[in-house]
Amino acid sequence: MTHRVAAILLALAPAPAIAAPDAAALREVDRIFGEWRLAAHVPGLVYGVVVDGRLVHVRGLGVQDLESNRPVTADSLFRIASMSKAFTALAILKLRDDGKLALDAPAETYLPEIAAWTYPTTDSPRITVRNLLTHSSGFVEDNPWGDRQQVMAEADFTALLKGGVAFAQGPGLGFEYSNLGYAMLGRIIGNVSGVRYQDYIRREMMTPLGMTSTGYDVFASSAARRAIGYSWRDNRWVREADMKDGAFGAMGGIETSASDYAKWVVALLAAWPARDGAETGPVRRATIREIVTGSNFVRGQNRPAAAGPPCRQAATYGMAWSVIDDCDLGRVVTHTGGYPGYGSVVMLLPDKGVGIFALGSRTYGAGVLPTYRAALALNAAKAIPDRMVPVSAGLAASYAAARAVWRASAVEAAPLADNMLMDRDAAAWKTAIDKLKAEVGKCAADEKVTPVSAMEGKFTWSCTHGRVTGRVQRAPTPALAIQALEFNAATP
Repeated sequence: MTHRVAAILLALAPAPAIAAPDAAALREVDRIFGEWRLAAHVPGLVYGVVVDGRLVHVRGLGVQDLESNRPVTADSLFRIASMSKAFTALAILKLRDDGKLALDAPAETYLPEIAAWTYPTTDSPRITVRNLLTHSSGFVEDNPWGDRQQVMAEADFTALLKGGVAFAQGPGLGFEYSNLGYAMLGRIIGNVSGVRYQDYIRREMMTPLGMTSTGYDVFASSAARRAIGYSWRDNRWVREADMKDGAFGAMGGIETSASDYAKWVVALLAAWPARDGAETGPVRRATIREIVTGSNFVRGQNRPAAAGPPCRQAATYGMAWSVIDDCDLGRVVTHTGGYPGYGSVVMLLPDKGVGIFALGSRTYGAGVLPTYRAALALNAAKAIPDRMVPVSAGLAASYAAARAVWRASAVEAAPLADNMLMDRDAAAWKTAIDKLKAEVGKCAADEKVTPVSAMEGKFTWSCTHGRVTGRVQRAPTPALAIQALEFNAATP
């Protein structure tokens, strides 16, 4: 690793906020993945856990191929299929940052082959670059067909685009996963950058991150390190044919190792939380955080029953990532990869600074269940707590004012926003506070405030006859002014 790459990786990782999971928690992760690999008939599997900028745990299971029986290691090479889309999406965003394209411009601006397309209705809007990013172009879901187009020659892809496509619905009307759309993004990257999309992504992202074992051409990679892809048919493994790099590689062509892929996960997670400081990564932190911007076609779904306790989730598709609100894990940013011979999954927990990924060598054998189970197990063991939001100076002052109000039984003891005495007058505030004091007794009102944001915090005080829970919130004015203040008796 060069000194420049090492410096970039060090700078990408935020200061450690939590310790790595302990040995017992990681043994449970190993158990979960080990049992799943055997049950799912996956010849070779490698998985990793990233915490606060470090690959803290990585393990290979099974073999790279069934002839040599070389064991899988952290340096074994797997194709990651649709997890490649994340590189394509971030390349588009970087080109936007550089002023080379606009997300809401018609895609035909950068892809003239589609300018003469016939749309499904006369009132259909033109497909935009953003539509392609968020799978809202109106194309039909094309996983069965799209995976096999990996090898398509560029000239054939040009002919396909010029000939037009059939639409499932009008652009912008809904979400429908499209490999074709991401192949089109690959062509756009090449057109606006002046180099092949593979070369642009390698130059702008992979090389700066030190991903020296990652690329698109599997025939140029180390044969001794390649995990061969298999299908499980009629109770036996069948070798899948290798697919060369082609025009559809932008949707699923990347081959990488756990050691290399962890660098990508570190780079993405380093974008959270938003903070001051120099930009040292290959893509701006704010730009990386855009990947969770949803397409607005939000859906409700149930977490897989085999993954853990029942949980109703809200989910949407961002920019090459599914974004999920999970009742245990919080915000989950995830994607799978399914491909002839390979299955992969990555799960980012950006508010915890944690990532878990698994790369396997069985067709469509993405380890979604063990990855979810591993994340839930680490969470239950309190091994991956959320990063603490720091207490801002303004919140500290607001909390001090809240304690002053409690001690004096007088809301006037705090700097108030103009709504406060309109919502409840001073006499009513005094009556409510005195009544609560009589109920709970003397309180230890010096316990810490828990930030919700730089402007809002919650607190709990232990009292003689119970507890008080409360909330304080600043108004959006430069000068400190409290717009919301709550004191409540905690229920058992």
